[in-house]
Amino acid sequence: MATVGFIGVGNMGGPMAINLVNAGHQVKVYDLSPDLVDNVVKVGAVAAASPQEVVKDIDVLVSMLPSGKIVEDLYIHKERLLASISASTLVIDCSTIAPENAINLALAAKEKGIVTLDAPVSGGVGGAVAGTLTFIVGGEAQAFEQARPLLMNMGKNVFHAGDHGAGQTAKICNNMLLAVHMIGTAEALQLGVDNGLDPKVLSDIMLQSSGRNWSLELYNPFPGVMDSVPASNDYNGGFQVDLMNKDLGLALQAALKSQSATPMGTLAKSLYSQHGRQGWGKKDFSSIQTWFKKVLNKNGAN
Repeated sequence: MATVGFIGVGNMGGPMAINLVNAGHQVKVYDLSPDLVDNVVKVGAVAAASPQEVVKDIDVLVSMLPSGKIVEDLYIHKERLLASISASTLVIDCSTIAPENAINLALAAKEKGIVTLDAPVSGGVGGAVAGTLTFIVGGEAQAFEQARPLLMNMGKNVFHAGDHGAGQTAKICNNMLLAVHMIGTAEALQLGVDNGLDPKVLSDIMLQSSGRNWSLELYNPFPGVMDSVPASNDYNGGFQVDLMNKDLGLALQAALKSQSATPMGTLAKSLYSQHGRQGWGKKDFSSIQTWFKKVLNKNGAN
Protein backbone atom coordinates (compact mmCIF):
# COMPACT_ATOMS: atom_id res chain seq x y z
CA MET A 1 0.00 0.00 0.00
CA ALA A 2 1.13 3.53 -0.77
CA THR A 3 1.27 6.73 1.24
CA VAL A 4 -0.87 9.18 -0.72
CA GLY A 5 -1.29 12.92 -0.47
CA PHE A 6 -4.60 14.31 -1.74
CA ILE A 7 -5.29 17.99 -2.41
CA GLY A 8 -8.89 19.02 -3.16
CA VAL A 9 -11.46 16.83 -1.42
CA GLY A 10 -14.71 18.36 -2.64
CA ASN A 11 -17.65 16.64 -4.36
CA MET A 12 -15.34 14.53 -6.52
CA GLY A 13 -12.06 14.47 -4.63
CA GLY A 14 -13.62 13.61 -1.28
CA PRO A 15 -15.14 10.29 -2.34
CA MET A 16 -12.01 9.45 -4.32
CA ALA A 17 -9.83 9.98 -1.24
CA ILE A 18 -12.24 7.91 0.86
CA ASN A 19 -11.95 5.03 -1.61
CA LEU A 20 -8.16 5.18 -1.29
CA VAL A 21 -8.51 4.96 2.50
CA ASN A 22 -10.90 2.03 2.15
CA ALA A 23 -8.40 0.30 -0.15
CA GLY A 24 -5.83 0.38 2.65
CA HIS A 25 -3.65 3.31 1.61
CA GLN A 26 -2.35 5.86 4.12
CA VAL A 27 -3.92 9.13 2.95
CA LYS A 28 -3.09 12.71 3.93
CA VAL A 29 -5.56 15.34 2.77
CA TYR A 30 -5.69 19.09 2.34
CA ASP A 31 -8.46 21.43 1.25
CA LEU A 32 -9.27 25.09 1.82
CA SER A 33 -12.50 23.92 3.50
CA PRO A 34 -11.94 22.27 6.91
CA ASP A 35 -15.39 20.67 6.71
CA LEU A 36 -14.44 18.83 3.52
CA VAL A 37 -11.24 17.61 5.15
CA ASP A 38 -13.20 16.39 8.18
CA ASN A 39 -15.41 14.23 5.94
CA VAL A 40 -12.36 12.24 4.84
CA VAL A 41 -10.64 12.25 8.22
CA LYS A 42 -13.72 10.54 9.70
CA VAL A 43 -12.96 7.42 7.66
CA GLY A 44 -9.26 7.28 8.53
CA ALA A 45 -7.38 9.93 6.55
CA VAL A 46 -4.97 12.37 8.19
CA ALA A 47 -5.49 16.13 7.89
CA ALA A 48 -2.63 18.33 6.74
CA ALA A 49 -2.37 22.03 7.60
CA SER A 50 -0.95 23.08 4.23
CA PRO A 51 -0.15 21.75 0.75
CA GLN A 52 3.51 21.63 1.77
CA GLU A 53 2.66 19.38 4.69
CA VAL A 54 0.63 17.05 2.45
CA VAL A 55 3.60 16.30 0.20
CA LYS A 56 6.03 15.30 2.96
CA ASP A 57 7.02 11.63 2.90
CA ILE A 58 4.48 10.42 0.36
CA ASP A 59 4.69 8.08 -2.62
CA VAL A 60 1.93 9.64 -4.74
CA LEU A 61 0.25 13.04 -4.80
CA VAL A 62 -3.28 13.32 -6.25
CA SER A 63 -4.95 16.67 -6.88
CA MET A 64 -8.53 17.44 -7.90
CA LEU A 65 -8.95 21.19 -8.46
CA PRO A 66 -11.50 23.48 -10.16
CA SER A 67 -9.44 25.14 -12.90
CA GLY A 68 -6.18 25.26 -14.79
CA LYS A 69 -5.22 28.56 -13.19
CA ILE A 70 -5.61 27.06 -9.72
CA VAL A 71 -3.54 24.04 -10.73
CA GLU A 72 -0.71 26.17 -12.09
CA ASP A 73 -0.87 28.56 -9.12
CA LEU A 74 -0.63 25.65 -6.70
CA TYR A 75 2.24 23.82 -8.34
CA ILE A 76 4.17 26.54 -10.18
CA HIS A 77 3.34 30.19 -9.54
CA LYS A 78 1.94 31.06 -6.09
CA GLU A 79 2.32 28.08 -3.76
CA ARG A 80 5.22 26.73 -5.85
CA LEU A 81 4.49 23.30 -4.48
CA LEU A 82 6.85 21.60 -6.92
CA ALA A 83 9.72 22.98 -4.85
CA SER A 84 8.52 20.90 -1.88
CA ILE A 85 7.83 17.62 -3.71
CA SER A 86 10.39 14.82 -3.72
CA ALA A 87 11.57 13.56 -7.11
CA SER A 88 10.44 10.09 -6.00
CA THR A 89 6.81 11.24 -5.70
CA LEU A 90 4.50 10.60 -8.64
CA VAL A 91 2.13 13.53 -9.20
CA ILE A 92 -1.33 12.72 -10.62
CA ASP A 93 -3.55 15.69 -11.38
CA CYS A 94 -7.17 14.61 -11.87
CA SER A 95 -8.54 18.11 -12.52
CA THR A 96 -10.25 18.84 -15.84
CA ILE A 97 -8.15 21.65 -17.31
CA ALA A 98 -6.83 22.80 -20.67
CA PRO A 99 -4.22 20.53 -22.26
CA GLU A 100 -1.80 23.46 -22.14
CA ASN A 101 -2.12 23.65 -18.35
CA ALA A 102 -1.25 19.96 -18.04
CA ILE A 103 1.74 20.37 -20.35
CA ASN A 104 2.95 23.42 -18.41
CA LEU A 105 2.80 21.42 -15.18
CA ALA A 106 4.62 18.47 -16.73
CA LEU A 107 7.43 20.66 -18.08
CA ALA A 108 7.87 22.57 -14.83
CA ALA A 109 7.92 19.31 -12.88
CA LYS A 110 10.41 17.73 -15.26
CA GLU A 111 12.87 20.52 -14.53
CA LYS A 112 12.86 19.33 -10.91
CA GLY A 113 13.02 15.64 -11.80
CA ILE A 114 9.35 15.06 -10.90
CA VAL A 115 7.07 12.91 -13.05
CA THR A 116 3.45 13.96 -13.57
CA LEU A 117 0.33 12.54 -15.17
CA ASP A 118 -2.83 14.34 -16.20
CA ALA A 119 -5.69 12.01 -15.31
CA PRO A 120 -9.11 13.68 -15.60
CA VAL A 121 -12.10 11.51 -14.79
CA SER A 122 -15.48 10.66 -16.23
CA GLY A 123 -18.37 9.30 -14.20
CA GLY A 124 -19.51 12.18 -12.02
CA VAL A 125 -20.09 12.29 -8.29
CA GLY A 126 -21.94 8.97 -8.38
CA GLY A 127 -18.97 7.30 -10.01
CA ALA A 128 -16.60 8.88 -7.49
CA VAL A 129 -18.65 7.55 -4.58
CA ALA A 130 -19.08 4.08 -6.12
CA GLY A 131 -15.45 3.82 -7.21
CA THR A 132 -16.46 3.33 -10.84
CA LEU A 133 -14.78 6.34 -12.43
CA THR A 134 -13.03 6.23 -15.78
CA PHE A 135 -9.54 7.76 -15.72
CA ILE A 136 -8.24 9.25 -18.96
CA VAL A 137 -4.48 9.57 -18.57
CA GLY A 138 -1.82 11.58 -20.35
CA GLY A 139 1.89 11.15 -19.70
CA GLU A 140 4.73 8.65 -19.94
CA ALA A 141 3.81 4.99 -20.34
CA GLN A 142 6.01 3.88 -17.44
CA ALA A 143 4.37 6.38 -15.07
CA PHE A 144 0.96 5.30 -16.32
CA GLU A 145 1.68 1.67 -15.42
CA GLN A 146 2.93 2.78 -12.01
CA ALA A 147 -0.27 4.74 -11.40
CA ARG A 148 -2.72 2.16 -12.74
CA PRO A 149 -3.19 0.09 -9.52
CA LEU A 150 -3.85 3.21 -7.47
CA LEU A 151 -6.30 4.60 -10.01
CA MET A 152 -8.13 1.28 -10.09
CA ASN A 153 -8.82 1.75 -6.36
CA MET A 154 -10.94 4.75 -7.38
CA GLY A 155 -12.35 3.58 -10.71
CA LYS A 156 -13.11 0.68 -12.99
CA ASN A 157 -11.55 1.89 -16.26
CA VAL A 158 -8.11 3.41 -16.81
CA PHE A 159 -7.03 4.51 -20.30
CA HIS A 160 -3.67 5.81 -21.50
CA ALA A 161 -4.61 8.49 -24.02
CA GLY A 162 -1.08 9.53 -24.96
CA ASP A 163 1.53 12.07 -23.92
CA HIS A 164 1.08 14.94 -21.46
CA GLY A 165 -2.14 16.84 -22.18
CA ALA A 166 -3.72 13.95 -24.09
CA GLY A 167 -5.84 12.96 -21.11
CA GLN A 168 -7.30 16.45 -21.02
CA THR A 169 -7.95 16.50 -24.76
CA ALA A 170 -9.80 13.18 -24.61
CA LYS A 171 -11.82 14.34 -21.58
CA ILE A 172 -13.03 17.57 -23.19
CA CYS A 173 -13.95 15.69 -26.38
CA ASN A 174 -15.99 13.26 -24.29
CA ASN A 175 -17.77 16.02 -22.38
CA MET A 176 -18.58 17.95 -25.53
CA LEU A 177 -20.28 14.82 -26.87
CA LEU A 178 -22.02 14.33 -23.51
CA ALA A 179 -23.48 17.84 -23.69
CA VAL A 180 -24.66 17.31 -27.25
CA HIS A 181 -26.46 14.02 -26.60
CA MET A 182 -27.95 15.26 -23.32
CA ILE A 183 -29.48 18.23 -25.16
CA GLY A 184 -30.72 15.98 -27.98
CA THR A 185 -32.21 13.52 -25.50
CA ALA A 186 -34.03 16.28 -23.60
CA GLU A 187 -35.35 17.77 -26.83
CA ALA A 188 -36.66 14.42 -28.11
CA LEU A 189 -38.31 13.54 -24.80
CA GLN A 190 -40.10 16.87 -24.63
CA LEU A 191 -41.26 16.52 -28.24
CA GLY A 192 -42.83 13.17 -27.37
CA VAL A 193 -44.46 14.48 -24.20
CA ASP A 194 -45.83 17.52 -26.04
CA ASN A 195 -47.47 15.10 -28.46
CA GLY A 196 -49.08 12.95 -25.79
CA LEU A 197 -46.47 10.28 -25.06
CA ASP A 198 -45.50 9.04 -21.63
CA PRO A 199 -41.81 9.94 -21.10
CA LYS A 200 -41.08 6.55 -19.50
CA VAL A 201 -42.65 4.65 -22.40
CA LEU A 202 -40.84 6.82 -24.94
CA SER A 203 -37.56 6.30 -23.09
CA ASP A 204 -38.06 2.52 -23.14
CA ILE A 205 -38.78 2.62 -26.88
CA MET A 206 -35.71 4.72 -27.68
CA LEU A 207 -33.51 2.55 -25.46
CA GLN A 208 -34.32 -0.39 -27.74
CA SER A 209 -33.93 1.71 -30.89
CA SER A 210 -31.24 3.67 -32.68
CA GLY A 211 -31.61 6.70 -30.41
CA ARG A 212 -30.12 4.84 -27.46
CA ASN A 213 -27.38 6.78 -25.65
CA TRP A 214 -25.77 7.18 -22.22
CA SER A 215 -27.96 10.12 -21.14
CA LEU A 216 -31.12 8.18 -21.98
CA GLU A 217 -29.97 4.89 -20.47
CA LEU A 218 -28.22 5.94 -17.26
CA TYR A 219 -29.02 9.62 -16.62
CA ASN A 220 -32.50 10.28 -17.95
CA PRO A 221 -33.17 14.05 -17.80
CA PHE A 222 -36.97 13.85 -17.57
CA PRO A 223 -38.28 14.03 -13.97
CA GLY A 224 -39.77 10.82 -12.59
CA VAL A 225 -38.59 8.51 -15.35
CA MET A 226 -35.56 7.13 -13.52
CA ASP A 227 -34.88 6.86 -9.79
CA SER A 228 -31.63 8.01 -8.19
CA VAL A 229 -30.72 10.55 -10.86
CA PRO A 230 -30.70 14.35 -10.43
CA ALA A 231 -33.81 14.78 -12.62
CA SER A 232 -35.83 13.02 -9.94
CA ASN A 233 -34.27 15.16 -7.18
CA ASP A 234 -35.09 18.63 -8.53
CA TYR A 235 -31.84 18.41 -10.52
CA ASN A 236 -29.70 18.51 -7.39
CA GLY A 237 -26.40 16.66 -7.16
CA GLY A 238 -24.47 15.32 -10.12
CA PHE A 239 -22.48 17.46 -12.57
CA GLN A 240 -23.23 21.16 -12.34
CA VAL A 241 -24.19 23.31 -15.32
CA ASP A 242 -21.33 25.67 -14.40
CA LEU A 243 -18.84 22.80 -14.72
CA MET A 244 -20.29 21.69 -18.04
CA ASN A 245 -19.93 25.26 -19.25
CA LYS A 246 -16.29 25.24 -18.16
CA ASP A 247 -15.59 21.99 -20.03
CA LEU A 248 -17.39 23.18 -23.17
CA GLY A 249 -15.30 26.33 -23.05
CA LEU A 250 -12.14 24.20 -22.93
CA ALA A 251 -13.39 22.16 -25.89
CA LEU A 252 -14.03 25.26 -27.96
CA GLN A 253 -10.63 26.68 -27.06
CA ALA A 254 -9.05 23.44 -28.30
CA ALA A 255 -11.17 23.59 -31.47
CA LEU A 256 -10.04 27.15 -32.14
CA LYS A 257 -6.41 26.17 -31.71
CA SER A 258 -6.70 23.19 -34.09
CA GLN A 259 -9.14 24.97 -36.43
CA SER A 260 -11.62 22.11 -35.97
CA ALA A 261 -15.27 22.44 -36.97
CA THR A 262 -17.50 22.03 -33.90
CA PRO A 263 -20.95 23.41 -34.80
CA MET A 264 -22.79 21.09 -32.40
CA GLY A 265 -20.34 21.81 -29.60
CA THR A 266 -20.69 25.53 -30.21
CA LEU A 267 -24.48 25.30 -30.07
CA ALA A 268 -24.28 23.22 -26.88
CA LYS A 269 -22.06 25.86 -25.29
CA SER A 270 -24.51 28.59 -26.27
CA LEU A 271 -27.47 26.72 -24.77
CA TYR A 272 -25.67 25.82 -21.54
CA SER A 273 -24.33 29.37 -21.17
CA GLN A 274 -27.85 30.78 -21.40
CA HIS A 275 -29.12 28.06 -19.06
CA GLY A 276 -26.51 28.98 -16.47
CA ARG A 277 -27.28 32.68 -16.72
CA GLN A 278 -30.94 31.90 -16.02
CA GLY A 279 -30.05 30.64 -12.56
CA TRP A 280 -29.37 26.95 -13.21
CA GLY A 281 -25.60 27.08 -12.77
CA LYS A 282 -25.49 25.01 -9.57
CA LYS A 283 -28.03 22.47 -10.76
CA ASP A 284 -27.17 19.28 -12.63
CA PHE A 285 -26.52 19.62 -16.35
CA SER A 286 -29.50 17.35 -17.14
CA SER A 287 -31.66 20.30 -16.08
CA ILE A 288 -31.30 21.45 -19.70
CA GLN A 289 -34.55 19.45 -20.01
CA THR A 290 -36.36 22.48 -18.57
CA TRP A 291 -35.19 24.53 -21.56
CA PHE A 292 -37.65 22.67 -23.78
CA LYS A 293 -40.67 22.74 -21.49
CA LYS A 294 -43.56 24.60 -23.11
CA VAL A 295 -44.51 27.82 -21.38
CA LEU A 296 -48.09 29.14 -21.56
CA ASN A 297 -48.53 32.77 -22.47
CA LYS A 298 -50.92 35.10 -20.65
CA ASN A 299 -53.81 33.96 -22.83
CA GLY A 300 -53.19 30.30 -22.00
CA ALA A 301 -51.97 29.45 -25.50
CA ASN A 302 -48.71 27.68 -26.21
